[in-house]
Amino acid sequence: MSADPRRQVPRTDTLLADGQIVPAVERLGRDLVKDAVRTVQERIRAGDVAPTAAVAAVLAELPDTAASLRPVLNATGVLVHTNLGRAPLSAAALAAVAAAGGTTDVELDLATGRRGPRGEAALAALRAAVPAAEAALVVNNCAAALALVATALGQGRELVIARGELVEIGDGFRIPELLESTGARLREVGTTNRVTAEDYTRAVGPDTGAVLKVHPSNFVVRGFTRSVPVAELAAALTGTAVPLVADVGSGLPAPDPVLPDEPDLQTTLADGADLVLASGDKLLGGPQAGLVLGRADLVQRLRRHPLYRALRVDKTALAALEATLRGPLPPVSRMLAADVAGLRARAGALAARLAGAGVDAVAVDSAARVGGGGAPEHPLPSAAVSLPEELAELLRAGSPPVVGYVEAGRTLLDLRSVLPESDEALAAAVLAVAGR
Repeated sequence: MSADPRRQVPRTDTLLADGQIVPAVERLGRDLVKDAVRTVQERIRAGDVAPTAAVAAVLAELPDTAASLRPVLNATGVLVHTNLGRAPLSAAALAAVAAAGGTTDVELDLATGRRGPRGEAALAALRAAVPAAEAALVVNNCAAALALVATALGQGRELVIARGELVEIGDGFRIPELLESTGARLREVGTTNRVTAEDYTRAVGPDTGAVLKVHPSNFVVRGFTRSVPVAELAAALTGTAVPLVADVGSGLPAPDPVLPDEPDLQTTLADGADLVLASGDKLLGGPQAGLVLGRADLVQRLRRHPLYRALRVDKTALAALEATLRGPLPPVSRMLAADVAGLRARAGALAARLAGAGVDAVAVDSAARVGGGGAPEHPLPSAAVSLPEELAELLRAGSPPVVGYVEAGRTLLDLRSVLPESDEALAAAVLAVAGR
């Protein structure tokens, strides 16, 4: 008669006190490790794990960190993928976040021992990147920046905006609903497809809080259309004292020849916008943030509004933003600047390595995208590794997970959204799920 298997299951306290598991308790916390122990105990009772292998099984069950978010290799070809966290941070930004995670001088002047300006170094770096800005402000995302502007300048007043710019930007988020929630009244001008400078000026009056321009970002209207460029609109508003606020969305600091039609912060301000709004975690390549740049008096008005306190960013976001602006090129900028010949060479080498291991892999040309609502009709020439379709799901379930896309019955791993230093990890991930 065999012994009761329950008597062979190692005790919880015995496993938690094991010399190999104690460091994991210190790193991850007792509760998380205890959950892993209980899982392994159940597997032992079910006969899936030998009692002598309990410690190794517990260690294998543990995550790398105490958080549930997992690092993912983004091989979708979408550089700023919202579902994958948008812009990956640079090594400099990650180091800055780690340094800021402890006690910092975020609002302390160490020379005087008194309270200092919050995030001044990050704001200075932002102004240096966009010289046309007199002042800058950072909140937690671009929607927050728009809400702050609408509240501070438009509450109880009218915000003039073109009908064709009352857009929905994803997940059911609609610009007009956000603006109206602040207590502002919308004064729509023009038609869905056409608006003129005269439409705006006719609508401006004593009740106008601001004129808004919102970059459509994730769609393009073609055919019989007309919009008013910032420079033309700014000239038309001369003498009205009505602020012109432009939401450019993607956060491109200055013109980029790779994206000739994408609005940028520097040009928009130089063309006459009083304030420009953008995201920090798209083409700027930094942390999630809403950027406000422009006239010093308007920025100060926003800073002193009570709502700003609810929308401001924390010390780690300020640190990451400053390091992104002052440090080496962030990953998004490197991906955007990648040359096609180099991408093809990488795809060819990776495909040859996988094929040599028995994987059905070939290098193919592909088309990457900016993502995040940026440059929706501007594909970026790229190169990919083509694999059997059934590997897509296996790769997502792998460690690390790899996210590509399926096209014409094949799984494609686009290399423009994968940094060269991740090629080895990508190859290893494919070989692991392909059983090679």
